[in-house]
Amino acid sequence: MAHIPDGIVALPVIAAATSGTLLLLGLALRRLRSEQIPQTAMLGAVFFLASLISIPIGPGGVHLLFSGLMGVVLGWAAIPAILVALLLQTLLVGHGGLLVLGVNALHIMLPALLCALLLAPLLRRRSPLQPFHVGAAAGALGCLASSALVAMTLALSGEEYLTAARLIVISHLPVAVIEAAVSGASIALIHRVSPRLLSAGGQA
Repeated sequence: MAHIPDGIVALPVIAAATSGTLLLLGLALRRLRSEQIPQTAMLGAVFFLASLISIPIGPGGVHLLFSGLMGVVLGWAAIPAILVALLLQTLLVGHGGLLVLGVNALHIMLPALLCALLLAPLLRRRSPLQPFHVGAAAGALGCLASSALVAMTLALSGEEYLTAARLIVISHLPVAVIEAAVSGASIALIHRVSPRLLSAGGQA
């Protein structure tokens, strides 16, 4: 996934996105239970490592996200996990920037939360969808929604970024397929081996 660096996003967009990130973080921390912390830290580490893997597409490359997978497994706990992982990426690897940390975080937090609230409950109800299908839908939705939010941010920051915005959406179409396959297989495995790990997803 494209980490937008400092100096590109318009200041009003930064202010609005950072406010949204802080609001989500506050709501998430109120819901975070102590027994969730180890699982949250583990998936946060997976998210950090996955984003370091670059998939070459055209002259550049894109990164895996697994925001949908994190949302389905962690629920609201995905919010602090994503923020901490992005902060470490910024400080240790140089992805993105500190000024736009809230912007980049919101691009991933919102799709993760969307998957948690819409798709995770299907794993606990009688549904025609199998766990693999739920996970695959979360993987694809998380990736495509994040790329759409990045594109929207660039479009709001200036007309000179419209071409880049379109390229980001297009380049993440194959990534969505990869994330769908991996997330679907992961959720199916977790559901079969230890379904209690999916209990946090979908909690309002």
